[in-house]
Amino acid sequence: MKLKDKVAIVTGAARGIGRSIAIKLASEGANIVIADYDISEAQSVIDEICKFGVKAIQVKANVADLESVDNLIKLTLDEFGKIDILINNAGITRDGLILKMSEQDWDAVIDVNLKGTFNCIKAVTKVLLKQKTGGRIVNMASVMGIIGNAGQANYSASKAGVIGLTKTTAKELGSRGINVNAIAPGFIQTAMTDELSDSIKEKILDQISLKKLGAPDDVAKAALFLCSEESEYITGQVINVDGGMVM
Repeated sequence: MKLKDKVAIVTGAARGIGRSIAIKLASEGANIVIADYDISEAQSVIDEICKFGVKAIQVKANVADLESVDNLIKLTLDEFGKIDILINNAGITRDGLILKMSEQDWDAVIDVNLKGTFNCIKAVTKVLLKQKTGGRIVNMASVMGIIGNAGQANYSASKAGVIGLTKTTAKELGSRGINVNAIAPGFIQTAMTDELSDSIKEKILDQISLKKLGAPDDVAKAALFLCSEESEYITGQVINVDGGMVM
């Protein structure tokens, strides 16, 4: 098993892409901390994870709040005694054109997507440096942070920031054996894309070389790779999981 006895924190893990990542890592032997602001669906993820013979706990956490993140780290250490992997997946959207976007919607997305990633990296790094055993940090970016998207100024800016944060952190922590990378998903089949009209879906598919939406498991497979020894010599990189949408 690629991650036997590793301990992984996955933020935003109660549903969607985060859920798939948590289950994928667990299938390879990792113990999982499911961190989410809304943990109403977390128990179903734990039930899936425990089928692999590993341990999992749920922690209600607001990544935009450093005190909440510090509590997440404390509870993880109390339960498992160490941390090996951090998956910064928690994120939100508050779409709208710039001229109509409120300051509150701008701040909310930046706080969760960018500041939240910073908070978790900062808190976990303290533990990883003390442990002196290396580690893996995987940040969830987006192709929208590379190419932008009308109506998503806040989201695109936050994900572009995550990419810059990933590269800088990789440079700062590389000498300590800590690999830091990002995944930039394209259009992934989730509850959000399920709500799109057929005409919008057709326009999206026209932009994708493989002519299909991705699945959450496609992103989870990339996350597993970046957390495993197979990616030992990879850091500071952004892996697009987008079906060839951005080249």
